[in-house]
Amino acid sequence: MFLFPIRTSIAPRRTPYVNYALIVLNVVIFLLTLLPSGSGSGRADMFRPWLDQFILTPARPHLWQFISYAFLHGSILHIFGNMFFLYLFGNNVNDRLGHINYTCFYLAGAVFSGVGHMLMSDTPVLGASGAIAAVTGAYLVLFPQTMITVFYWLLFFMDTIEVPALYFILFKLIVWDNMLERHITNVAYDAHLSGYAFGVLATLLMVAAGLIESGGFDLWMMIKHWNRQRRYRDVVAGGYDPFTGWTPTRKIKVREVEKTDTAADQEVIGQLRGQIAARIAQRNLSAAARIYLELMQLDSSQILPRQYLLDIANQLAGENRHAEAAGAYEQFLAHYNTYEYADQVQLMLGIIYSRYLDKPDLAIKHLQAAVEKLADPAQLKMCRDELAKLQTKDE
Repeated sequence: MFLFPIRTSIAPRRTPYVNYALIVLNVVIFLLTLLPSGSGSGRADMFRPWLDQFILTPARPHLWQFISYAFLHGSILHIFGNMFFLYLFGNNVNDRLGHINYTCFYLAGAVFSGVGHMLMSDTPVLGASGAIAAVTGAYLVLFPQTMITVFYWLLFFMDTIEVPALYFILFKLIVWDNMLERHITNVAYDAHLSGYAFGVLATLLMVAAGLIESGGFDLWMMIKHWNRQRRYRDVVAGGYDPFTGWTPTRKIKVREVEKTDTAADQEVIGQLRGQIAARIAQRNLSAAARIYLELMQLDSSQILPRQYLLDIANQLAGENRHAEAAGAYEQFLAHYNTYEYADQVQLMLGIIYSRYLDKPDLAIKHLQAAVEKLADPAQLKMCRDELAKLQTKDE
């Protein structure tokens, strides 16, 4: 059975100039390395003699070889395959990381894959496969739930199928191609695996540390969601009833102490914040939203963590509590205006003000801010249509 990815379900929001530049640079260097060949085969079988010093040779490595080897290719098929995969997965990773970070990440992937190959083999190596494996690993972490359209050929049957990126990259590209099917002798499998390992682990650590903005659908969020479910199961196993909110209680002796009003309020605030975190961990967003509104009545200056606040705002909107949802969204934008998808929050807030709260001035303010940043065609059309209706009413 033959499987080959042909496209992904997402497009970059910004032009991935660095990824395009890397593809062009690789192709230009490949063309420069070719010597005229009388065979007419079109293969890069012969290289200029001085290129030997740029191939990574484990027996006598030089520092520059850990970068230079990744810009050399052995044949037209070799560079075509590498550049296609770099285009397929690199565009969105470039968009997410930014130009400078993506450049550093790509070169670091080349270095780590070269080191991995050198530790496991004494055969000279060339090609961008290791660096591209790192980029593909980053794609797995950042966009695991996107769909990859895969062309398959099984005997007399040919068609396409959509597969989640997490499963295709993990099981097909990493496990199957580089662990189970290691039958082609001139392929640097260890360099590929080292690149994948670097790409996955480095990106996961950067997202977890907040160095890369979490889009809410990445592998780190999936892990956190799994952990919330695990904690929920543990809480339920301990006697918690998710439908009534009751837990088994036991009597304890406490000593009465006098508290000032401020101290008492701070204790209540702490309890409410803890309850919100617990309800979100249990995915009981309705209860979390209710407690959030209690917290706002007590102290409207309290700010929840970004994802908590966004989840609660979305929950309030879903419950048609439009005024409360608008307040939560406004608070979110006031404190997390650098959020990657703040434009979508502004779109939601503009629609709430326009359709449900009859506040056209505020609606226009947020919709105009959103229309300048939205990249999704459907969302952009919705935003423009809503603005057009509001402007027509004003006239």
